[in-house]
Amino acid sequence: MSDTREQILEQIKVQGDLVRQLKAAKESKEKIDEEVARLLALKATLGGDAAPTNQKFTLKTPKGTRDYGPQQMTLRQGVLDKIVQVFKRHGGEAIDTPVFELKEVLTGKYGEDSKLIYDLKDQGGEILSMRYDLTVPLARYLAMNKISSIKRYHIAKVYRRDNPAMTKGRYREFYQCDFDIAGTYDPMLPDAECVKIVSEILDTLDIGDYVIKLNHRQLLDGMFQACGVPADSFRTICSAVDKLDKSPWADVRKEMVDEKGLDEAAADRIGEYVRLSGGAELVEQLLADEKLKAVPNAVKGLEGMKQLLKYCSIFGLDKRVSFDLSLARGLDYYTGVIYEGVLKGESATVASPAKTSQQNGEQANEPATVGSVAGGGRYDNLVGMFDPRGKAVPCVGVSIGVERIFSVLEARAAASGLKLRTSDVEVYVASAHKGLHEQRLKVLNLLWDAGVKAEHSYKLNPKLLVQLQHCEEHQIPLVVVLGDAELAQGLVKLREVTTREETNVKLEDLAAEIRRRQQSSA
Repeated sequence: MSDTREQILEQIKVQGDLVRQLKAAKESKEKIDEEVARLLALKATLGGDAAPTNQKFTLKTPKGTRDYGPQQMTLRQGVLDKIVQVFKRHGGEAIDTPVFELKEVLTGKYGEDSKLIYDLKDQGGEILSMRYDLTVPLARYLAMNKISSIKRYHIAKVYRRDNPAMTKGRYREFYQCDFDIAGTYDPMLPDAECVKIVSEILDTLDIGDYVIKLNHRQLLDGMFQACGVPADSFRTICSAVDKLDKSPWADVRKEMVDEKGLDEAAADRIGEYVRLSGGAELVEQLLADEKLKAVPNAVKGLEGMKQLLKYCSIFGLDKRVSFDLSLARGLDYYTGVIYEGVLKGESATVASPAKTSQQNGEQANEPATVGSVAGGGRYDNLVGMFDPRGKAVPCVGVSIGVERIFSVLEARAAASGLKLRTSDVEVYVASAHKGLHEQRLKVLNLLWDAGVKAEHSYKLNPKLLVQLQHCEEHQIPLVVVLGDAELAQGLVKLREVTTREETNVKLEDLAAEIRRRQQSSA
């Protein structure tokens, strides 16, 4: 029987290799399904247990994912709490949606990035996919519940079948923190507030110097039209321009011409524009541009940018925002203003690949950017895609790239050797000698009932030194030390861990004394 099992296992291995080869060679679905069926039949002969009992395997997380220990989770929770405070300051309300959606809800919303969506196996009639972002589920939620106005925030995990770069905070499973304003309002008022929210969050987190790049999808479309791009190629060319933050212009131009089939002259005209960035003066310069003046979409986009920059100036963001024509954001659903928050590195010694100055034929060094940490924009038509009558609900929002922020802060903490407190325990209940475990439980119960965060050793008779060392290691500020002599008088010793000062406190006053000390040290 053992020999037969080993033979079947070898057949399964060979058949499995064959299936993988067929998939890699992109053979026909019929051929692959036929060989998969044979593989499943072989596995079935083992009663559903195809793996040998002594098989060794490597314990690891799936590609593009990671575990988070207490130190990392403490840091992450602190970041999320600060972000939520900003969201609430601006009137945000929280919602949640399923981690997976009907595949048809997600299909056709992300342009070329649709290939990164995780599809789930059919589990009984519904074709499902893991959510790619939090914006499309919001649009589905608004349409399904007939909601025409809301100011919502949503913090949750999303999933993308991307090539991960773990050290740069790019994963296949990651958190997004979204804030969106849905409703019909006057131009650029909610849009400017979203830019302000990005600035407040990055200032609050204190992760370094940053710039918030601004652009307008109508201006981009008008620019493409003025440069001679066919209307049916706007989205694919926009997707190429979106890569300018990671690739030099020469590579992007090559993609436009060789892969997208764009005329070389049109690509060169686009190149003249996407190198430009500035402020209100650039808007005026472009409004006077003869090619752009002839395209209504471009003029509308520029007028919108003029209004947005004015509001950003009122919010004190002049030094934080940059009108940047290389910003494209490739997602199909954007219809108006788009923006992206980017961290800066130390002053660069080489030019950023996305930008070179054309003045005097020289390249100008710019601060090197070390990654996008926020992005968003206006999407007025997305909700209407889900409404049976096509009723539109204008929306604008921002997504904070917290994984990138976590990576920066984790690296900073590691470099400084900083150890974070990973629990909120306020006081440790210790016993000075044997036989006091029941007394510890009584004191713990008293403290818990008073709302004090407290813990103790789970050994009946722990050594006092071990208990005190635990408090130092976990940065617990106070220790209640129980002893027979003190308990007989209704007293306990309250010890400050850092100073080692001890004070006798009446048992009935213990919770109040702990609260008093917390308030005085706050």
